[in-house]
Amino acid sequence: MTRVTVTAVIPVFNDVEALKTAIPKSIEALEAYGKSFELIIAEDGSTDGSREYVVEWERKDARVRLLHSDERQGRGRALNRALAESRGDIFCYYDVDLATDIKHLPELLGRIEDGADVSTGSRLMKDSTIVRSGDRELASRGYNFLVRLFLGSKLRDHQCGFKAYRSTVLKELVKKIHAPHWFWDTESLVLAQKAGLKVEEFPVIWTQGPGTTVRFKDVTGMGKDILKMWWRLHVEKS
Repeated sequence: MTRVTVTAVIPVFNDVEALKTAIPKSIEALEAYGKSFELIIAEDGSTDGSREYVVEWERKDARVRLLHSDERQGRGRALNRALAESRGDIFCYYDVDLATDIKHLPELLGRIEDGADVSTGSRLMKDSTIVRSGDRELASRGYNFLVRLFLGSKLRDHQCGFKAYRSTVLKELVKKIHAPHWFWDTESLVLAQKAGLKVEEFPVIWTQGPGTTVRFKDVTGMGKDILKMWWRLHVEKS
């Protein structure tokens, strides 16, 4: 298996229109970074032609790889599977709507190359620039406050879909990650901090996309996940 410097992953569920922008912009940004790369589209049970669109890209660019699942697995499982199939020394992922400005990709990857184990974009730091609805802003701040309160995290934003990891580090972390879906992001960051790893957070420009696959039950479910993780860390451990 030929190694590359960067594995970039885009989790996808019924996002064919967003892919028409995300794939070419990703390739452009990764080429500009100047290191060898692969772009994995972790397509998860889509029915809108997303799979077929990625297959077209595979045929014309060997750096693009489709990772298809017939059934909906959830974001976390899709990322776990992508990691197992990845060839990069650095593993990064970001949202298909490119809500986080892709111009931040060099910093995301560069922090890993400069010695960080994990790097993550943040929508909630002083110098971050975000555009989104008031209700989502309130929910995000409340959620992240609870993560810091119950799980002892020092970070401001745990759910920004713009993260990179040293691949060897992440392969150890996923052995302890329980979440199959959205809470995967938070769990990976909390576990990294608990392990004493170097986790760097930096401000980004972030714009809310026209749609989202995060539903109300996902938000309430992640609240329950915070309590479950607290129990695991503080009660079961003892």
